[in-house]
Amino acid sequence: LMYLCRRVGLNGGQKAIEKELNIRVRDDLADVDGAAAVVLWHRYMRGDTAALQKLIRYNRADIAAMGAILDLTVPRFAFHPDLFLEETSFRDWSAPEGWLDLTSPMSKPAKRTGSPPPRFEDLFGGTAAEARVVGIDLTGSEARGSGWCLLDGSRAETSVLFADDEILDETIKACPHLVSIDSPLCLPHGRTSVEDSDPGRNEFGIMRESERELKRRGVNVYPCLIRSMQKLTARGIRLAGMLRERGIPVIESYPGAAQDIMRIPRKGAGPEWLKTGLRDFGVSGDYEQQDVTHDELDAITSALVGTFHLAGMTEALGTEEEPPLIIPRLGKERDLIAVGVSGPIAAGKTTLARALERRGFAYTRFSLVLDDLLAERGLPRDRFNRQKLGNEINADGLQRWLSARTGARVADADRIVIDGLRFPDDHAFMVERFGARFRHVFIEAGADVRCSRYEDGHTDVSFDDASGASVERRVGEMRSLAHEVFVNQADMSAVARWAGQLVRRIGKE
Repeated sequence: LMYLCRRVGLNGGQKAIEKELNIRVRDDLADVDGAAAVVLWHRYMRGDTAALQKLIRYNRADIAAMGAILDLTVPRFAFHPDLFLEETSFRDWSAPEGWLDLTSPMSKPAKRTGSPPPRFEDLFGGTAAEARVVGIDLTGSEARGSGWCLLDGSRAETSVLFADDEILDETIKACPHLVSIDSPLCLPHGRTSVEDSDPGRNEFGIMRESERELKRRGVNVYPCLIRSMQKLTARGIRLAGMLRERGIPVIESYPGAAQDIMRIPRKGAGPEWLKTGLRDFGVSGDYEQQDVTHDELDAITSALVGTFHLAGMTEALGTEEEPPLIIPRLGKERDLIAVGVSGPIAAGKTTLARALERRGFAYTRFSLVLDDLLAERGLPRDRFNRQKLGNEINADGLQRWLSARTGARVADADRIVIDGLRFPDDHAFMVERFGARFRHVFIEAGADVRCSRYEDGHTDVSFDDASGASVERRVGEMRSLAHEVFVNQADMSAVARWAGQLVRRIGKE
């Protein structure tokens, strides 16, 4: 009807047009609009059947008014006289006799059926997913406060933060297992900047595949590079990069999808309803009594997306070139375990990884991808060239690409071991990819032991030169990020025994 009305000069929403045409079908429903209708539904979901009756009457009034609008609009067009033999009467169809009578058996609301709304304890209680997650409802400017939440298990602590440094400091201080940010965290493939002056704008557009997919599913989202979103997108990418550089995993979240899954009102229904929904889901915290902002409540929901992700209960919307937007879903992915191994040269990384391979884990390592690239360039596949190429890839900002290529070699396996993590961002990437199903092991040994082992099998590069290569400079930082540390001072047979113990621990968990 909107386009039909516009052609005869009737503009605005449906209720404005009803007023202009003097259509009166909702005199006793003047207090109900689209936002109030959402609240009525959530009141009914919590046992108020009178709210459902009012909602049905509101919806019936919408239909009745549409019939009346059509009746009053059609005569304003100059039709051929034979087109309509009599005056239209769509209102007789849309509002038949007794149209507001809710006393008939067909009109009585049935009892609610189906499963009860999910709760935090039922989904995550006692699992590795019950972790420390920071959620950030980011704004596009440091002058406007962003919602920030630390979700420690099911308890939420919220605040409003402004400057990037403030957000970074509070997030790092929280020591989270994962950070979930409500903001675009990548550009459309082919774009190099957020500005409209980007030379790829006309060819690659302003929208990512994840946003197109949400649109296809009927979810209204803003393209990440429309003018009003450009500063937010740039800020989100910048903050995510600084966190990942420190080894802190970051995902892009969509709180609205989580609120739908948890069957709680979105913020359009009002903060009190969102509070009630979070409380009913099982999230506790000072937010229940305090006057908090919409942004803080959305930050709680964003953190919950992180908890869903750690539990393997999410869907990743993206492409190989565009890192995914994460939305929750009920029901876990396949039973998958990934072990990443890091440590200094000759500590025993490959020995441990191969021991896991003999226990059924699919083996992959970063140097396999490097070897493929060296072969393409016609270069020898030796330690010197691997370290040089690895450093080049890291310096060019392609470390996450290398991590993705390394994991892709064993993408179909359910038990994976990844040999040779060297940078904090490698750890971040693997947690973002596998959630709580990723186990990072750091293996270490004294320098004298490692030197002796190295010199037994390598002659191309000295131990000091290999250990001092720039590609090895951040390996020491991996120790604090690892879930387990194995000190490998003994002979290599101890590594095999420890690998067996690790597999048994993982199996129990």
